[in-house]
Amino acid sequence: MGDVQPDRSEDERRLVEKAQRALVAISLGEDAEALDEVAPSAAEPAAQSAETRALMMLLFGECSAMVSTLGDGGSAPVKVQVFDEDGEEVSIDQADPPVRTAVRTLLAEVHGNTEAAEEQVEIALANAAPDEVDSLVLQALRWTIRLSAECLERDLPVATWIADAVTG
Repeated sequence: MGDVQPDRSEDERRLVEKAQRALVAISLGEDAEALDEVAPSAAEPAAQSAETRALMMLLFGECSAMVSTLGDGGSAPVKVQVFDEDGEEVSIDQADPPVRTAVRTLLAEVHGNTEAAEEQVEIALANAAPDEVDSLVLQALRWTIRLSAECLERDLPVATWIADAVTG
């Protein structure tokens, strides 16, 4: 599934490793450190955007797989929670635009529409202020942590690289 495999490109491996370090940081409550871990390493804005987009699609892809697993292939409902900057749950209508984008991206992925998910991320990155991009990244990381914890608790499969990050 989402294991780090030898056939992954060097860029993919680096991205997975960055995401892993960010998941460890966020699970320790270190949001700023998590954002530092996933900060684009490229110098040019276009390359930075591509790197952030790849990270978002990696995380949302894994979240989608876990939602499908938790939802028993769609036969059981899965609740998507939205959190504010302080980690408090808020309704989708109260969420910041980047968080609403995150919900739309995740739903597109869950329904097998990766193209629509990529479009949502693209729109968000093109129009969002830097702090809004940070909010989107943190949301994806928090969902990854919560979904993986729920899967692990139920003995359901989780990508090895995520399980390694959240179980220490």
